[in-house]
Amino acid sequence: MYRRLFPLVFALGGCGDGGDEPPPLLRLPYATSVVRFEPGADAGFGDDDFPDVVLGPPSGKGLTAGSLDVLSLGEGGSIDLGFGDRVVRDGDGPDFVVFENAFWPGGDSTAVFAELGEVSVSDDGDTWLTFPCDTTGDGAGRFPGCAGWSPTLEYDPNDVVPLDPERSGGDAFDLADLGLATARFVRVTDRSSGGAAPSAGFDLDAVGAVYEAADP
Repeated sequence: MYRRLFPLVFALGGCGDGGDEPPPLLRLPYATSVVRFEPGADAGFGDDDFPDVVLGPPSGKGLTAGSLDVLSLGEGGSIDLGFGDRVVRDGDGPDFVVFENAFWPGGDSTAVFAELGEVSVSDDGDTWLTFPCDTTGDGAGRFPGCAGWSPTLEYDPNDVVPLDPERSGGDAFDLADLGLATARFVRVTDRSSGGAAPSAGFDLDAVGAVYEAADP
């Protein structure tokens, strides 16, 4: 079990000249720790950079290309991420975003290259609630309730605070759909059709919070 904590702070702008004070620091709203990772069959891609590869902001390549800055969960693999001293809170609309490396081959949104994941959340690490994931899809490239089918857009994480799914892409989820006010942990479990080693299964890039609050 992994319980390393990686607080993420990013400087805005330069440090100035001479004796100028350094600029303020901005804490970006992304997962800071891997609490648990159970890889499935034929996982392995991204292990060299684990756990950092799934912490902090995603490395989006836009609608027609998928990032390689990801961790392959393997067939049936599962991972739990935490937000350190913050929690995801229920706000107006989507509350957090899961980023994979889905893309539209040839720009065709109905032919999305998707490796799906089921998303669960917990406020205590023991009791988990799961978003219903329609792995059959609607026939038009959409898989309601699942992660792993919406491309991650190219954006500057420092310019998109708070996180805006319209500008970042990725698959957005609303805690209100599960009747939760807050969530400390997000779990992603592979529900894809497998794939070849070492990149089988869901390819996790990042998890970001749209609404955050201090962990009480």
